[in-house]
Amino acid sequence: MSRLLRRNGWVAGLLALFAVLLVLTKIIQPGYGAGDFGSLARAGLPFAFAVAAQAVVVIAGGIDLSVASMMALTSVTAASMMNGASEEYALFVVPFVLAMGFVLGAVNGILIVVTRVPDIVVTLAMLFVLQGAALLVLDAPGGAAAEWLKASITGTLPFPFLPDAVTAWLPNALVLLVVCLCVVWIPLKRSRLGLSLYAIGSSELAAFRSGVPVARTRIIAYGLAGLFGAMGGLSLTMSTGIGAPIPGPYLMASVAAVVLGGVVLGGGRGGLLGPIIAVFVLRLVRTDLTLMAIDPNVTSIIEGAIMVAVVMFGAFIAIRGRPA
Repeated sequence: MSRLLRRNGWVAGLLALFAVLLVLTKIIQPGYGAGDFGSLARAGLPFAFAVAAQAVVVIAGGIDLSVASMMALTSVTAASMMNGASEEYALFVVPFVLAMGFVLGAVNGILIVVTRVPDIVVTLAMLFVLQGAALLVLDAPGGAAAEWLKASITGTLPFPFLPDAVTAWLPNALVLLVVCLCVVWIPLKRSRLGLSLYAIGSSELAAFRSGVPVARTRIIAYGLAGLFGAMGGLSLTMSTGIGAPIPGPYLMASVAAVVLGGVVLGGGRGGLLGPIIAVFVLRLVRTDLTLMAIDPNVTSIIEGAIMVAVVMFGAFIAIRGRPA
């Protein structure tokens, strides 16, 4: 147990911080309960998928500035396709949008590999391309979502082996997030591809000399980021019932949560669990500030200051960790 805690000390610390924030929230708002936690999970779902997208790329030694635009494009695409369509048609829309996200993410990777232009420049350019494409699909919020998709992130599911008091704190949105991430990330991390992602993030030259297909691995990393971004776009449509073509505040939030979750900006270290917990820590901070009736403008300043401080700290750690 002590060895496990040492290896996952950062994640354990984040869990402890989240527990403390939950207690603080209960003190501020004594009526805070399972229903409010469910609302927090639904609100944090798009942020969690955005963070997962960013984390995969950062682990591989890159960064993706097009995450928010990717989510906007996939959201409006799904909403447009489901608008006026039957409930069954959504069974085709979901895999189509996920495949679309993977392909667009892979395009980012191909451009970076082929042109040798820094990823920050390529993904910044793609940010505008995808944002423009989203506005071409829908020039204003609209569209629709299948009822069964919207219902999949509301309420809770009964677990026969757990008491009702526990299942009430396991909202469907959180269960869906865990299932989606586990289906993709756990097999990936245990595979040769997962080892290659960490290898090129630690040292691209050393990975190349060890026989790792660096170009292919980088392309797949960005493809996976696009896949998670598409999941985030779908979750936006599922939670609001419409598609919004304007990118939300997911880019900076994703970078901050990735760093707060223990992923080193230089690449090669970290996972998905820490960043996901960090998402809910940051969302709960916002909830507490709102419950304390802090001015919304001051809340934005505090959130921005936290994100900047976290990113600066991550950059400092990355610089300290580089070989001389």
